Amino acid sequence: MNILSKTSRNNRQVSKKCLTISALATLVLTGGLAVQSADAHWYQWYRSTGIVYTQSNIPTPNGNSILGFRSNALGTLTPLPTASFPTGGAGIPNAPITGRGPFFITAFASDQEVIVNPEKTRLFAVNSGSNTIAVFNINKDGNLSPVEGSPFPSGGVAPVSLGLAGDILTVVNQNLLPQIPTQEANDSLPNYTTFRVTPRGRLIPIPNSTASVPRGSLPTQALISPNKRLLFGMDGGTGLLRSYQILPNGRLQQSPNSPQQLPPAAFPPNPLGLTLGLQVHPRQPILYVGFTLSNQLGVYSYEPDGDLHLLRTVPNSGRAICWLVTNRAGTRLYTTNPLDNSVTVYDIGRNPSSPVEIQRVVLRGEMGTGGAQLTLDSTESFLHVVSQSAVNIMPANNRISVLKVNQYDGTVTEVSSSPRLIPSVNNSFPQGIVAN
Repeated sequence: MNILSKTSRNNRQVSKKCLTISALATLVLTGGLAVQSADAHWYQWYRSTGIVYTQSNIPTPNGNSILGFRSNALGTLTPLPTASFPTGGAGIPNAPITGRGPFFITAFASDQEVIVNPEKTRLFAVNSGSNTIAVFNINKDGNLSPVEGSPFPSGGVAPVSLGLAGDILTVVNQNLLPQIPTQEANDSLPNYTTFRVTPRGRLIPIPNSTASVPRGSLPTQALISPNKRLLFGMDGGTGLLRSYQILPNGRLQQSPNSPQQLPPAAFPPNPLGLTLGLQVHPRQPILYVGFTLSNQLGVYSYEPDGDLHLLRTVPNSGRAICWLVTNRAGTRLYTTNPLDNSVTVYDIGRNPSSPVEIQRVVLRGEMGTGGAQLTLDSTESFLHVVSQSAVNIMPANNRISVLKVNQYDGTVTEVSSSPRLIPSVNNSFPQGIVAN
């Protein structure tokens, strides 16, 4: 009996110890899960925020800067503690300019004025009023630090667009005089030129890489193909599409049928038409082109050597379709339409070569100050649009509009805190936008 009683007591003690260990384990696990859940919630909140950058474009000596905003989970933009990062150069004022063709365009007729590398660690920006390119390192907190030697000469006059293919940076120099935007510089030509980007971010000119175009061309964009082997551009002053092969040595070689005149049939009653926005499909050899004056979206296929073939045009219900962006999956394409202050959404998932318009949204703000450059954030949760004066000089209406992207169908809704107004300094207007 004593032996049995002792054994029973030992068993009960072991049982109590097991229960205690079990309870402690449960407590630890429960607490761990709670902490893990809290961490996961914080991490999801952190991931749902990002940094949005645009360019102030202030047209005074050393007045240009990059403006940084933090975007929260609701899309609200708040200036960074250090809200402005000097580029070491000047922007350009908001003023009408004309080319030699039959078109009237304004000083913001360009795209990709501000870009980042795929790793989101480096930012490049044009100083259109001082003929230089600013290069910054992007810190973890979103602040920008200029690389040694920045800004760098652009290889021409009035740089307006940048395209990055690996360590090759292409710069579009429009050749317009900032002080007299209706005139071109006499001692140079509009051009596309390339630079080698060193590991530390310095820009080294590539010898014999400059591809000049005729006076009055007004080149507007340096669009890089997904495989980084082709460059697409647009001469806004003469209505010509251009394509170049980016050679291994970084030089540019014009493609067989480049330049290509826009099709007259696509532009009644304007025989030559005008395009401003170019965008490539992320997975198919398709180039989308904004036919601005006829409110149409042009669809081209392209060969490995950059040879372009017009497939069709499709209507756009907005006025003066300009800038374009696609999502990474290649299922949606978004356009800005400045003359009616709207954004159009196309379905390109079912048939990338035959876009179907599924939505048009009018942004808040006055008509005539419509959306210009646009970008999706890295999570593709928000679409950000820079708005500028498209008809009259109304710098008080400079702003960034923020639209929430529906995760199921890709349609957009402007968030309640939008737009974020941007003050004008000396008739400045924001230009270019990226979102990390």
